[in-house]
Amino acid sequence: MRTEDIYGNLPVMETERMILRKITLGDIDDIHAYASNPEVSKYVFWNAHQSRADTEEYVKAVLSLYEQGKLAPWGIHFKEDHKLVGTADFVSWQPQHKTAEIGYALSQDYWGKGIATEAARELIRFGFKNMDLVRIQAKCLVANKGSERVMEKAGMTYEGILRKYVLIKGIHYDVKMYSIVKEDT
Repeated sequence: MRTEDIYGNLPVMETERMILRKITLGDIDDIHAYASNPEVSKYVFWNAHQSRADTEEYVKAVLSLYEQGKLAPWGIHFKEDHKLVGTADFVSWQPQHKTAEIGYALSQDYWGKGIATEAARELIRFGFKNMDLVRIQAKCLVANKGSERVMEKAGMTYEGILRKYVLIKGIHYDVKMYSIVKEDT
């Protein structure tokens, strides 16, 4: 299986409360609303968007990834209010090893409602069913308790702490590693 086999035409996925779909230029305002919040970007590699132009640049970069058939995020479209409230994606994929890593970002207005967990579960389901994966992992900074809960509720198992694993915004951080293997599902 190759990246282009999945990402050449990113499939739409639907759950009870959301539609996971390609991001479009029409999503810029929704994305900017959460991506400009420093709390949303507190534990991730990217900085809060300082301007609408930052968000436009991000969306154009994602659209380019779609065109190239490369790893790119699904937008989390929340059915109840018809807003794009975050993203979920496979941030890395090693087809030769049948492993991948998921990631997600969510508007602070939607934290604590199980939305990120629902999206993570759908990615896990998709990965095992459509990408021939045997292992899916996710990581979070030790301080990111919300993301830790998402991984646990999505059925992932805590594996340990990777010390000084990432350099984010000039500081080395320890991260917690979680995973789920196909036999767990």
